[in-house]
Amino acid sequence: MNALAVQLNEKMQKENPVIFDMLSDLGKSLYYPKGILSQSAEAGKKAHRFNATIGIATENGEPMHFRHIQEKLGYAPKDIYPYAAPQGKELLRSIWKEKLLKDNPSMQNKSIGMPIVTSALTHGLSIVADLFMNPGDVLITPEQYWGNYNTVFQIRRGGRVETFPLFNEQNGFHVEAFRETLTKQKEKAIVLLNFPNNPTGYTPSISEAEAIVQVLKDVAASGTKLVVVLDDAYFGLFYEDSIKESLFGLVADSHPNILPVKIDGATKENYVWGLRVGFITYAATPDVLDALEQKTKGIIRGTISSGSHISQTILLESLQSEEFLKEKEEKFQIMQSRAIKTKEVLANEKFASHWTYYPFNSGYFMCLKLTNLDAETLRLHLLDQYGVGVIASNKTDIRVAFSCVEASDIEELFDLIYQGCQDLTK
Repeated sequence: MNALAVQLNEKMQKENPVIFDMLSDLGKSLYYPKGILSQSAEAGKKAHRFNATIGIATENGEPMHFRHIQEKLGYAPKDIYPYAAPQGKELLRSIWKEKLLKDNPSMQNKSIGMPIVTSALTHGLSIVADLFMNPGDVLITPEQYWGNYNTVFQIRRGGRVETFPLFNEQNGFHVEAFRETLTKQKEKAIVLLNFPNNPTGYTPSISEAEAIVQVLKDVAASGTKLVVVLDDAYFGLFYEDSIKESLFGLVADSHPNILPVKIDGATKENYVWGLRVGFITYAATPDVLDALEQKTKGIIRGTISSGSHISQTILLESLQSEEFLKEKEEKFQIMQSRAIKTKEVLANEKFASHWTYYPFNSGYFMCLKLTNLDAETLRLHLLDQYGVGVIASNKTDIRVAFSCVEASDIEELFDLIYQGCQDLTK
């Protein structure tokens, strides 16, 4: 094993051996190499005469570039063309952490690291899988989950996904099912909670959130090591009757056997999907945070090398804009109105013959639970006969993204879904 990896591992073992034990074999081997990037960083501070280190080209004192590209962009060449650091632009990291602390009161006064820039949410989840999942390790998540988790954790890393019912008979978060499933894990588990949930659009209430944290603490107190991953892709889109912050702050510093990891980003919550800017943030003691950052930088260096510089520049300017909060509230109101309209439409009793729906109070989506139809059969029928696209998330569930339907069109959308159900039950 490389000496740098050994140093990081020794630091973690000394500070918190439990978190060290959570690492996968790959995670224990990872480190950030003292190679071209670190040498270039040193040169950037001291090479006042010539800096002939990093693999870019320069011209007239700035990064070389094509005029026909530059004339379409409103940013300085230095903020577009050079490589961004593997961990991301430092000012962006700092401002995103300020945003996290403002948006999540429970994060205040907790030992939380600086967010590390990822190439959006999936990349952050992939980093978690690489760092913490060995073949055969268990990922625990609700039955309704994003299908890409299978690729990230099962196919890539050989883990096992175990699920629990998301909802109880009262249509609230199924705390006891969560407890029962998690209690079965006696050594280590990765817990992945995604709120607002994809596909159902559900976020727990304050009391449910507190109960979830209590389950985690109880299981951790029994000796089980827990990596608790909060997939906050749709953060901030909380419309009614739910907690208004991430569970990350509530879980942080809650027990030595718990490592909270927050995965979030501008992708969904700031409506810049194609920019591919996300963040991964850890909560632990300072020495452990430093070791995890170095290992995370090592993963990034060994996979994508670094994220898009221009995307980070655009996001940074957006977060600093005086218009940011105003426009974000405008978009929130539009999204909330679509969710409210969806509930109003679904109150029509005629739909009860073909479906019920899972509780939803946040995010982009809601899910219909079909009474006596196959979801894939209905999906194809709606597409072929009515030009309506929905997602069949399993045999009984249809996911509807009200996020991409104007409020004025939502009634027609569900009427067409209803008509498709009528066709198939004649």
